[in-house]
Amino acid sequence: MSKTILVTGGAGFIGSALVRHLIGETAHRVVNVDCLTYAGNLYSVAAVAADPRYAFEKVDIRDADALQRVFERHRPDGVIHLAAESHVDRSIDGPRVFVETNVLGTYNLLEAARRHWRELDEQDRRDFRFHHVSTDEVYGSLGETGLFTEETRYRPNSPYSASKAASDHLVRAWHHTYGLPILVTNCSNNYGPYHFPEKLIPLMILNALEGKPLPVYGSGQQVRDWLYVEDHARALTLVFEQGRVGEEYNIGGHNERRNVEVVHQICELLEALAPIKRPAGIDHYRDLITYVDDRPGHDLRYAIDAGKIQRELGWVPQESFDSGLRKTVQWYLDHEEWWRSVRDGSYRGERLGLG
Repeated sequence: MSKTILVTGGAGFIGSALVRHLIGETAHRVVNVDCLTYAGNLYSVAAVAADPRYAFEKVDIRDADALQRVFERHRPDGVIHLAAESHVDRSIDGPRVFVETNVLGTYNLLEAARRHWRELDEQDRRDFRFHHVSTDEVYGSLGETGLFTEETRYRPNSPYSASKAASDHLVRAWHHTYGLPILVTNCSNNYGPYHFPEKLIPLMILNALEGKPLPVYGSGQQVRDWLYVEDHARALTLVFEQGRVGEEYNIGGHNERRNVEVVHQICELLEALAPIKRPAGIDHYRDLITYVDDRPGHDLRYAIDAGKIQRELGWVPQESFDSGLRKTVQWYLDHEEWWRSVRDGSYRGERLGLG
């Protein structure tokens, strides 16, 4: 059954992948709510923007009145909430906006959704879903072994992860206190097309193409589990449609890699796919790797046990890290007009998060 889904943050990296998937692969209608911060880009949804099932609302989730008007105008059957400040380094430099957006913004959205939900008829109330999209960083840092599960204790270590943990708790509280039918997903590190180049993989690709240093934090031994963004979009849709109300689902790519290994693999792919170096004079992309001071409080390792979503909903990632990273590098090579416009804007690859 097709539904009208309000997607917050739908012009961002993961949100735009979800919007493209919902319009391209399902019968659902999408209301994209995004305030278009530095990381929001409507080019990322241009391929589906003309579809009659798509609508865009430029609204900041910190604006409760504007959110209320969106609910009244579109009468959604559910919400998938991705709007957030998401970069750890930026949260170290300026934590206030993370609290305002991720905590207060989520509160505003919960209240708007709750008021709307209470006005629905009985069947529509049962069918309504508020799906909150979170991160594995709320769990803190793992040692050399072990995996995050849905029962792992929360131990956030950065302003970003603390703000996301707070929003997770608010969502659960609105379910247990008010009965709002919620779902929560916690994902591992995403990568893929349209990724804003402040995160590791797109930053390394673009710096390499421009002949700039490839900054690796500390020793580069930090481990992350990598999830191709289009696999994530499929998982989010599946959880929204079939997940059990009140449940949490961890979504991971089964692709653990040390950060320095990721950078070396990007360099190897660029040697094969873009052998002509710019500027001239660079013999090997790996020669651009530069070790820099580590991020304050940098978590050592994240790794997700995604067994629950596989057992209950049948989801498994379709991309391996090798196949997904190759697709990602090729996408940036093929879409220079997109990343050039981003690099010419508010962010040019400067180091953030030194505190």
